[in-house]
Amino acid sequence: QVQLVESGGGLVQPGGSLRLSCAASGIPFSSNAMGWYRQAPGKERELVAQITSGGTTNYADSVKGRFTISRDYAKKTVSLQMNSLKPEDTAVYYCNCRRSIRPQYDYWGQGTQVTVSS
Repeated sequence: QVQLVESGGGLVQPGGSLRLSCAASGIPFSSNAMGWYRQAPGKERELVAQITSGGTTNYADSVKGRFTISRDYAKKTVSLQMNSLKPEDTAVYYCNCRRSIRPQYDYWGQGTQVTVSS
């Protein structure tokens, strides 16, 4: 059974930090890209950060310099360190695991709420 389980969301003041983690199970943890997306109320889901199995990273312009994505191949986890958080970072954050070559797959976690507010 495929599972992506996120943890680490919560309420933080502007300027604060949070670390999100996603534990993957039941899926091949190789030759894929893992990432974090977010969706704020009334907005479309957007890519926040992504890391390939080769370690190449990609960030949304809005989070560059503040967020860092990393993955632990042994523990099959991907993490998102979020620093200097802003109210506009408030959203539900989703973990994603995607493989674009055969056998293709696209899995999502259930989401974790991040709220940045004073």
